Amino acid sequence: MRSYQDLFRTPEFTPLFLSAAAQTVAQTVSGLALGTLVYRATDSPLLSAVSMFGPSIAQVLGATLFLSGADRLPPRRALAGIALAFAAGTAVLALPGLPVWAVFAVVLVQGLVASLGGGVRWGLLNEILSSGDGDGDSGRAGAGGGGDGYLLGRSVFNMMSGIMQITGYATGGVLVAVLSPRFSLVLAAVLFAVAAAVVHLGLSRRPPRSAGRPSVSATWRANARLWSDRPRRLTYLGLWLPNGLVVGCESLYVSYAPSSAGTLFACAALGMLAGDLTVGRLLPPPVRRRAATPLLLLLAGPYLLFVLHPPVPVAACLVALASAGFGASLVQQERLMTLTPGELSGHALGLHSAGMLTLQGVSASLAGSVAQVASPAVAMTVMALASTGVTLSLAAAARRTKATAPQPAPQVP
Repeated sequence: MRSYQDLFRTPEFTPLFLSAAAQTVAQTVSGLALGTLVYRATDSPLLSAVSMFGPSIAQVLGATLFLSGADRLPPRRALAGIALAFAAGTAVLALPGLPVWAVFAVVLVQGLVASLGGGVRWGLLNEILSSGDGDGDSGRAGAGGGGDGYLLGRSVFNMMSGIMQITGYATGGVLVAVLSPRFSLVLAAVLFAVAAAVVHLGLSRRPPRSAGRPSVSATWRANARLWSDRPRRLTYLGLWLPNGLVVGCESLYVSYAPSSAGTLFACAALGMLAGDLTVGRLLPPPVRRRAATPLLLLLAGPYLLFVLHPPVPVAACLVALASAGFGASLVQQERLMTLTPGELSGHALGLHSAGMLTLQGVSASLAGSVAQVASPAVAMTVMALASTGVTLSLAAAARRTKATAPQPAPQVP
């Protein structure tokens, strides 16, 4: 797999891509609408942040109970069912007069459903690109890596996510301002239903990647197996913590600049698009493998300047620059796949997705709490400092792990 054209010539890649695009727009439109609706009703930065990122918090529960289904359920049926569940939940959120406690109950259910989605989608992507890799490198694919196809494919999905977030936040901002948040939620529900239709019509029936029925015990066994390896454990922490803390900064855009939050979200998505393009397509492999720590430091650094409470145009530039650092996740996912056996690829990617989104939700709650007692600008700076400290600590732990790793025995001539 050497080019983006190769990806779109791979059977089933395009419908998977289009369904994910529709869901991304739906999530951004609904998130901005719901955050605005809750902020207007409560005047609370904390509740606004949690309403937007709250589904992520529930993913930790789903990851401990349901994640074995990522490899043990038919992918097409699971993805279509998840999209339909989100369509129904978002339609409920659009109901007039829905009390705030009911909003958060729906958000909780959506988070539980979403905990399965990442593993199913990314496991299927790895499977599609492994079977369709133009290099025919079946050995690498069987080891869970999918050759270079998975990295290239995931970079395309991430770039699509950036473009669709720009589109979604820009459109959502206009819809919220000109029409209403509830109309935006109705539109998002329709887009989720469209995504379900694309999955059902565009993907073929595939058997589950792993035998057996999904169960809590199977989820726990696979989680324990994945977590038992120290290099893989450090990779997970690097995927979850630094960017999760920075998403805490993003969760405060609505309270930092209520009338310009859509602009800030769109600039963040633009920066993420640039970072993913650079990492996925432009960096040579030797440079890419060493880029994770510098990119994570870039991700947090610009937010340190928010302590000065920059005006919106400056803040937008800082946000775009910082978000290029999200490209670090591509480097880390590539490493995760090289450390993971093929039969656990979906589960491993689902655990990454669920853990990442959980930490994002927790960080949004933490950032909102700090903003309640200080200010959104101060809370952003605090979260950026925490992200920088975690990144440096994990880099030091990784160096110690390499230093203590057993060296291969010398060959005897």
